Amino acid sequence: MKLNVIAKLLLISILLIVFSENISAQSATVTIKEDSKIPQLLELKKQLEKENKLSDGYTIQLYYGELNQANSTIKKYRNSYGAWPASIEYETPNYKVWVGNYSSRLEADRALLDIQRVFGSAFILKRK
Repeated sequence: MKLNVIAKLLLISILLIVFSENISAQSATVTIKEDSKIPQLLELKKQLEKENKLSDGYTIQLYYGELNQANSTIKKYRNSYGAWPASIEYETPNYKVWVGNYSSRLEADRALLDIQRVFGSAFILKRK
């Protein structure tokens, strides 16, 4: 009886091996078509995220007024500090000097304590 079961298993195994040559999996190729502007948009998004302009957060304002004074304020800041990025933003009709991109109020408060030693009128803004 054991011999009969072993013979059946052996026969099934041989048949599977013989007919397995005819079995094949499906093959396919995938072609992805994307707009040529997608890489440019991704780079722009990375740059905006780096400058923290896509999210709400805090910044420190050093100056609000004329362009000449804004330029001299940012130069003075860059000579004194280098830890936080600074930029001049235009809001009709005045220019603003903004420093830093802080995700929390605590980070902005810590930076403000340091910055107010040189720029006494600096204050924190919540960006929107």
